Amino acid sequence: MAGSDRLSQLKAFDDTKAGVKGLVDAGITAVPPIFHHPPDPHAAAPAGAVTIPVVDLAHDDRAGLVAQVRAAAESIGFFHVVNHGVPGELLAETLASVRRFHEAPAEARRPYYTRDPSARRVRYQSNFDLFQSPAANWRDTLYLELPAVAEEIPPPCRAAVPEYARQARELGRRLLGLLSEALDLDAGYLEKDAGCLDGGERVAMTCHYYPPCPEPEKTLGTTRHSDPSFLTVLLQDGVGGLQVLVGGSSWVDVPPLPGALVVNVGDLLQLVSNDRFRSVEHRVVAMSPAAGARVSVACFFRPTGDAVSTRTYGPIAATTPRYRSVTVAEFLGYYRDKGLDGRSALGHFSLQL
Repeated sequence: MAGSDRLSQLKAFDDTKAGVKGLVDAGITAVPPIFHHPPDPHAAAPAGAVTIPVVDLAHDDRAGLVAQVRAAAESIGFFHVVNHGVPGELLAETLASVRRFHEAPAEARRPYYTRDPSARRVRYQSNFDLFQSPAANWRDTLYLELPAVAEEIPPPCRAAVPEYARQARELGRRLLGLLSEALDLDAGYLEKDAGCLDGGERVAMTCHYYPPCPEPEKTLGTTRHSDPSFLTVLLQDGVGGLQVLVGGSSWVDVPPLPGALVVNVGDLLQLVSNDRFRSVEHRVVAMSPAAGARVSVACFFRPTGDAVSTRTYGPIAATTPRYRSVTVAEFLGYYRDKGLDGRSALGHFSLQL
């Protein structure tokens, strides 16, 4: 597709302010070219070849629990957590609230639509990198920076979503304590000494909606990427579709586990751990009409407020640092400018030749 034609199609899509859901509601039967992705060179791993670890946070052996978290963070970079303390009813209502927003009429969603990340704490859009990425993803997103004034939050999400964010943040603190000990440091190191949660009680949250796709083999729900965070906690529904690139060679499913939350190491934690912990690339495949729409809610744990631009983060007590120190603002700026283009942002900050 010629560059000018592609740009005009992107603008036309964006101007609807209805997202991918708007295309589906219009009854399209073919995926528009702006969403076409080339075939992925990596095969799916054989069923059962690799499993995502499950960590029981009710484990009464602290050393054993730390060892489980360490093993997962150093290898696959992903793990499920169970007995995490967030009530199952709240998990279900959070997912239902997000679904209600995305499945509301387009007229109800449009007032929240913007491409300006500084415009407001709550905003809706399709593809944050729509005009940067090689191909658009079959996904719409409601972004929230919580806490926020209730009136800023869409009515379907005002009750459950802020409460889930609050409880997820407490879980994030517990996990950072375990990860600190997994690095042979004091439990409070990553949160307090390293400042991984500097900036107060804010939580950055993305509430994704992946509409069913008429030609799922031609596109993706989310392009392969790693997260610009220290830690990500993901709530996903039962539809599936999340995959992790293991060993840089094969895609492994992260199957929904009832009542569990998915935890993954982010780029900033790989940086400060000097590659001891792994921020692994992952993606979401497009949903078939038979599978139905997928809903997920990701909470990203990283500094907010003044700490974003004033504090630098670098490898912890590393004899030979593999990365230069960086502010979160610089890291996020580079990540957003490059978009989800299939390249890790970490390489840009590497000191390795």
